[in-house]
Amino acid sequence: MLSSHMRSLRTVGRRLFNTDASQFPAAKQRFIPTSGNYPKGFYAGGSACGIKKNGKPDLAVLLSDRPAVASAVFTTNQFCAAPVQFDRQLINGAREAGAPIVRAVVTNSGCANAVTGKQGLVDAKLMSEAGDRFVSRFSGSAVGGSSSLVMSTGVIGQSLPVEKISTGLDGLEVGEGHDMWMRAAVAHMTTDTFPKLLSRRYQGGFSMAGITKGAGMIHPNMATLLGTICTDANVSQEMLDRALKYAVARSFNAISVDGDMSTNDTIAVLANGASGAVIGEEGFVEFRDALTEFMAELAALVVRDGEGATKFITVEVRGARSFDDAKRVASTIATSSLVKTAFYGQDANWGRILCAVGYAGVELDTGAVDMSIWPGDGGRPLVLVEKGEPRLPLDEVRAKEILVLEDVKVVVDLGVGQEMARMYTCDLSHDYVSINADYRS
Repeated sequence: MLSSHMRSLRTVGRRLFNTDASQFPAAKQRFIPTSGNYPKGFYAGGSACGIKKNGKPDLAVLLSDRPAVASAVFTTNQFCAAPVQFDRQLINGAREAGAPIVRAVVTNSGCANAVTGKQGLVDAKLMSEAGDRFVSRFSGSAVGGSSSLVMSTGVIGQSLPVEKISTGLDGLEVGEGHDMWMRAAVAHMTTDTFPKLLSRRYQGGFSMAGITKGAGMIHPNMATLLGTICTDANVSQEMLDRALKYAVARSFNAISVDGDMSTNDTIAVLANGASGAVIGEEGFVEFRDALTEFMAELAALVVRDGEGATKFITVEVRGARSFDDAKRVASTIATSSLVKTAFYGQDANWGRILCAVGYAGVELDTGAVDMSIWPGDGGRPLVLVEKGEPRLPLDEVRAKEILVLEDVKVVVDLGVGQEMARMYTCDLSHDYVSINADYRS
């Protein structure tokens, strides 16, 4: 039963911001859910606490009504931000203690708290403590020790206004319903053009919900942006760590917008067990695959919102000797500026793709390589290369019909093995330069 503290936090603050999908670009509204199936025992909320100059929402909370097992992957950027350092230490401490301790994830947008020196670490801790106080008010009892992860996104090199966050948390509302999850998703946004929220219920008796943000500085090598996935499955620390490692390699580490890796990249998964669905070894693969599929779908939303993007491009590499080989080739194609600009110009310059395959650093049998492009509408694909030989003459009409679509898939079959990997990317447009030329303003 909810305490009076819980009930008050669920019912105040109705004056907060609008989450109606109509305020976002019409082309993106189809990616914004109007309802959801949210995991038991988790609460969400968001508000504007004054970090952003334009007064838009900039503070979000995801909260569990009981201690949750937590796992995370972080940026490998050596200038990793203070929140990354703090969260890594908190999660490692939970692993050493052998007990779930995380109760909340507090996220701010508008200030990254990155490259802020010793004061940044102090501010990250103060932000976590403010989150702990919020949890204590929610539950009606004091929280022992650090229990709140923190995430920050925005401009690098500026001090975090912790007092605004603390004050903002004093009046922030959380709840279990769709609108409250939407508020949290909106509060994550920086250059994003739409909130990225996903939820699913699974036959195993558990649910997942996830929020992510990102539109630029998106490139893999651990995480690639900010995101939190919550599940009410009962899963051990070891299994959650194992599942996340597998899933992130096939989702958030399989997307690229611009090749820049942020200082703040973090993907966290919280499991509170509130559904009663226990994940044992027999059910582990089912849970791992569900998490992987869920995270891949969530990560794809980031690519669809790539800064200035007009195309969503899936790069699928088949017939490789190993998953790592397939992933390397797919990544090389997905990050090629020449490939990305060709897609923007709707130019069937397939030589750029094949060139990227050749310099990916994977041993090839060039006479075994097939390549084709597939339309997102499920229509007939266009074969470009077969057994290393070009399919000539190029069907320019069919190529244009495919490349004019928003969704396009590139399929490369190396013809030397059975392994496969995918990368998700977007095109590179004039607008990307315009957006990033005046980001601080």
